[in-house]
Amino acid sequence: MATKFAQFLKDNKIDPRRILTVSKRIERLQPTDRKLKFAKKAAKGEGAKAAEGAEKPAKPRSGRPVTPRLIESASVGKAVAGPAKTRLLRAVNRILEQKKKPAVDLKTVF
Repeated sequence: MATKFAQFLKDNKIDPRRILTVSKRIERLQPTDRKLKFAKKAAKGEGAKAAEGAEKPAKPRSGRPVTPRLIESASVGKAVAGPAKTRLLRAVNRILEQKKKPAVDLKTVF
């Protein structure tokens, strides 16, 4: 029996190779992400605490795309970590967006 993820890919005619390429493009580090990481590292090195009223900076991209091993694990039904599921979901939603279909949530796919 196929898992929910494998069945979802089959029903929506999504090729796993396409997930790999889309994820690589989505998760690639941008200059803004590098600036955020550098600012965080610089603030940590100073040892001074940030003001409590200050807003939290936006989270940078992970820089870690979906791998073939991850897709295989999700398709077979092995345990997949939460951040990995989120990366898969972002890639699948981007593909669905390109196909003019509505985005899905995590519970629909996993």
